[in-house]
Amino acid sequence: MKITDLMIKDTMIMDLKASKKEAAIDELIESLVAHGRINDPVLFKEMILKREAESSTGIGGGIAMPHAKTKAVNEPTVVFAKSAQGVDFESLDGEPARIFFMIAAPEGAGTMHLRTLAALSRLLVDSEFIEQLMATGTPDEVSELFDAKQEESINKGKKEKDNENVSTTSDSERVIVGDPDSQAFVVAVTACPTGIAHTFMAEDALKKKALEMRINIRVETNGSEGAQNVLTADEIRRANGVIVAADKNVEMARFEGKPVLIRPVSDGIRKPEELILKAINGEAPIYRSEGHRGDEQPTEKSVSIGGKIYKDLMNGISHMLPFVVGGGILLAISFLIEQIGGEDHPLFQLLQMIGGGDGAFHFLIPVLAGFIAISIGDRPALMPGMVGGYLALNSNAGFLGALAAGFLAGYVVVGLRKVFAGLPKTLDGLKPILLYPVFGLLITGGIMYYLIDPVFSWINIGLMDGLNNLGTTNAVILGMILAGMMSIDMGGPFNKAAYTFAIGVFTTSGNTNGFMMAAVMAGGMVPPIAIALASTFFKNKFTESERKSGLTNYVLGLSFITEGAIPFAAADPLRVLTSCILGSAVAGGLTQLWNINVPAPHGGIFVAALSSHAVLFILAVLIGSIISGLILGLWKKPLESIGPKSVK
Repeated sequence: MKITDLMIKDTMIMDLKASKKEAAIDELIESLVAHGRINDPVLFKEMILKREAESSTGIGGGIAMPHAKTKAVNEPTVVFAKSAQGVDFESLDGEPARIFFMIAAPEGAGTMHLRTLAALSRLLVDSEFIEQLMATGTPDEVSELFDAKQEESINKGKKEKDNENVSTTSDSERVIVGDPDSQAFVVAVTACPTGIAHTFMAEDALKKKALEMRINIRVETNGSEGAQNVLTADEIRRANGVIVAADKNVEMARFEGKPVLIRPVSDGIRKPEELILKAINGEAPIYRSEGHRGDEQPTEKSVSIGGKIYKDLMNGISHMLPFVVGGGILLAISFLIEQIGGEDHPLFQLLQMIGGGDGAFHFLIPVLAGFIAISIGDRPALMPGMVGGYLALNSNAGFLGALAAGFLAGYVVVGLRKVFAGLPKTLDGLKPILLYPVFGLLITGGIMYYLIDPVFSWINIGLMDGLNNLGTTNAVILGMILAGMMSIDMGGPFNKAAYTFAIGVFTTSGNTNGFMMAAVMAGGMVPPIAIALASTFFKNKFTESERKSGLTNYVLGLSFITEGAIPFAAADPLRVLTSCILGSAVAGGLTQLWNINVPAPHGGIFVAALSSHAVLFILAVLIGSIISGLILGLWKKPLESIGPKSVK
């Protein structure tokens, strides 16, 4: 497939008008919409912004490559655009971006277009080619230039296999670039979150620079098709150093004991010579797997203590949620069947057994603790973490005890590594199969039994008694706070903190106390519904693309998917967040005023029938959504008064 098969002439923008990053993204998306290449511009923009939040796709050198892989894409497309004045794209080198490639890749599509995008990415490390692109004046000239350059690249690739500066391993597809006479050898892994562009640009930049430096290099890519040209154990063993230029997790245990330089994928593109020199000269820290990475973090940015705790906590919650959702909804359905057929109904008993304390709900707290522990101490911490969670479950320490057990087990294993670090190398094999399991379990279990379980059991029982005896006013205030937090960052730490608290109450009370769950669910449903209402009834304040996305936000809101409001919040944070927080708080407060109990942890409108007051729950969500929608609609300025707008 040729690159120009994806780079449609009609979508090209030869004179981009935008001067700011988001406006440029909007202009590029409008081209995709106008030519039917995407079906949901709001979702597509949400995924573009999500990728930008990882790291700017303004890679420097005047190039920006915003990209996303999502079901919002009808056909794989690359929108080419040029800007004469340049765009402040928050590029990594701080310079304006002048050439743009917006890559729209569909989910679940074949691999041919991904290979083509990889070929495109590799071309863009050629500065001479970029200058030629800047000199083009028409879409035809752009297409002709790409066709010629791709043909040249293909022919060059065929010749390289016979080039004196390229040798191959036993696998003919694995090419070691460099100087056969050189003893210096580096291996590298490149990866970015979507695996479309930066992965292959970093690969090509490293290979090109290694060839110039006459240093042998082998590069593994972790792109959309998975790991390609995977490094062999022998190559890793022979390498002087390892470069991991990645913005997502890659398999690291294989580099145990090697000097490993861990950097963002953008450094692989912009600083290949620096990375290669550091790897060759032994300036990279020795990598130690299972819990720590020597002296260097995954990127140059240090991770805060709060950020580390949040990541570990989310690892536990994300693995626990399927048990909560699956078991909780089955239990809620069983209560409906009980009302119809009584406790002796066989379907009621079956659902209670599968979803309840002998089924899914039995694993909630151990799984939570185990996967918090594994996030801290890797696999050796999983077993003591899960056992600690089980002890918390049986001692009534509950959800809070599980949190303590997970962090305790994780750091116990980290400590054991340091304690056993001085043992002879011959005993290394005993550590994961004997020393870590036995001592990890003994220390974690002992501390849980004698210290944590009694303390957290007392705290947990006191908390549940307090919640059960809350007066109406206090319950309403708590409901408003939790529901409002659901809208503060729509899926971020505040949102997760509120939802986590509700899950803690929900699971600890044996699925009988769904009052807090009612508040957070109502609060999380309001933002997308409010935006849908505002875009429907205040048409002159939203673009055509925003109005078309109204249906999507209705569905997302009714399904309790708060993230549907993120693109609107990113475009107009003050108005959108303020209005949504107010409406969510009202909805959450009403659920407590009306004593609404939702015995399911997810599902939105689809589990409303399972609540204690289904009509009142829907009414609370509707009132909160209308309030938010009205505030947003009245506050937002008409399009005519703020100039023409594109996708928001």
